[in-house]
Amino acid sequence: MAPSIKSALSWKALSLGILGATVALSVQAQDYPSRPINLIVPFPTGGTTDVLARALGQEMTKSLGQSVIVESKPGAGATLGADYVAKARPDGYTLLMGAVHHTIASSVYKKLPYDFQRDLVPITTVALVPNVLVVNTGIPAKNVQELIALAKASPGKLAFGSNGTGTGQHLIGAQFESMSGTKLLHVPYKGSGPLTTDLLGGQIAMSFDTVTPVLPFIKSGKLRPLAVTTIQRSSALPDVPTMDESGLKGFDMGTWFGVLAPAGTPPEIVAKLSQAMVKIIHAPEFRKKMADLGAEAIGDTPDQMKALIKNDTERFAKVVKEANVSLDF
Repeated sequence: MAPSIKSALSWKALSLGILGATVALSVQAQDYPSRPINLIVPFPTGGTTDVLARALGQEMTKSLGQSVIVESKPGAGATLGADYVAKARPDGYTLLMGAVHHTIASSVYKKLPYDFQRDLVPITTVALVPNVLVVNTGIPAKNVQELIALAKASPGKLAFGSNGTGTGQHLIGAQFESMSGTKLLHVPYKGSGPLTTDLLGGQIAMSFDTVTPVLPFIKSGKLRPLAVTTIQRSSALPDVPTMDESGLKGFDMGTWFGVLAPAGTPPEIVAKLSQAMVKIIHAPEFRKKMADLGAEAIGDTPDQMKALIKNDTERFAKVVKEANVSLDF
């Protein structure tokens, strides 16, 4: 057979294959979801990401008529879970409960096996949660300035915990060091659960975790809050000042959480998921549940979340460079 004929047949076969796949995806989108959906949490159970994922998953199960199974895949500063979803089949049955940590990882890791902006598509931002500087009650500091004085008296001795090197908590700690002129000891953990356990036990002095996992311990008096890291006070901790109010002018860093799907997921499925999630997130009952957890419900569009990811990736690239944080995957 002549090469030109072979080439023509190959192109025809390829075109038919693409057409067949497109038709199959269209039919699949119409029937979606027809089986359980896996919502991957890239941190251990018990942390903010896990708590928000379970709250959303419970409502999605009711709304979509299929079970939403929350599955934890922690490790490497939340990048293992993100990589798993980025490489999953783009059919809407494997989703990621992503967070601001992933925009940071894009600059922290020298080479990731995925591209967060290219290999994952946004669905909606679920919530924004302020971070809060808390200390073990054995630490004598009653406010940020007293803590700064303690840190300057013993450079490199006061330890703060984070959800892992290169995560939001780590970068907030680095920003605190930079703006306060202090030197702290960074201790990375795999998630908020083990971090909080060591903080309560006195193995570390402080953390910059999100409000959600530490709120019960603040209310019970087991941890002492010194300041929230956002420019505005948290509705869950209205009496706790901001970093800006505490003397670190312009300090404004919080943590958002949102759902993403593998790139290539049919637009119809992304739209269906987005509409369902936004409706859930804007419901008064869900917003109250978020507020009780110290979170602000968002529920934006895929395009708005895409812009948020782009802006934060660029913003944190500067912080990462200043903090000189670099890791191998």
